[in-house]
Amino acid sequence: MEADGIVPQILETAPAAHLHLTYPNGKKVKLGNELAPEEVKDEPQAEWEADPAKYYTLVMFDPDAPSRKEPTLADVKHWLVGNIQGGDVSKGDVIAEYFGSGPPKGTDLHRYIFLVYEQKERVTFDEPRSLKESRAHRLKWSLKEFVKKYELGSPVAGDFFKAQWDSYVDERNKRVTNH
Repeated sequence: MEADGIVPQILETAPAAHLHLTYPNGKKVKLGNELAPEEVKDEPQAEWEADPAKYYTLVMFDPDAPSRKEPTLADVKHWLVGNIQGGDVSKGDVIAEYFGSGPPKGTDLHRYIFLVYEQKERVTFDEPRSLKESRAHRLKWSLKEFVKKYELGSPVAGDFFKAQWDSYVDERNKRVTNH
């Protein structure tokens, strides 16, 4: 994470544990590997060493929107699930449904960062919800403000991949709404 500027630009230190992410097509996220938007269009399976009695928050975001040089729309929230008990993401509270990568044409590589935070207890999240193919409540979101608001501390697990525009992005964007 240091080599790609995530530490210290976004996080003070890298999470101690690895978050294992596998897409339905078998593609895996591996510390900055490049994956095409079409390869990551569906929600991945997320696994980490979780305590079955604890609650966690999982987030995926893009700090490079619309580009890494000028991130005026960052952070973009791509996936946010809270109150995940013991690592079972399917039973967590979905705040933002999974929305795969979609870098605009000509903006080079974007970093898509996944982080897991251990919650002190079950939380009532009062965040607006984001549907799968909607941009509503995703742009100009702040990971730092969210973490502070819910007292999440430092992430316990994480990983990231990089992606750049491909023709699938244009196809997907035809279906996306702003509400």
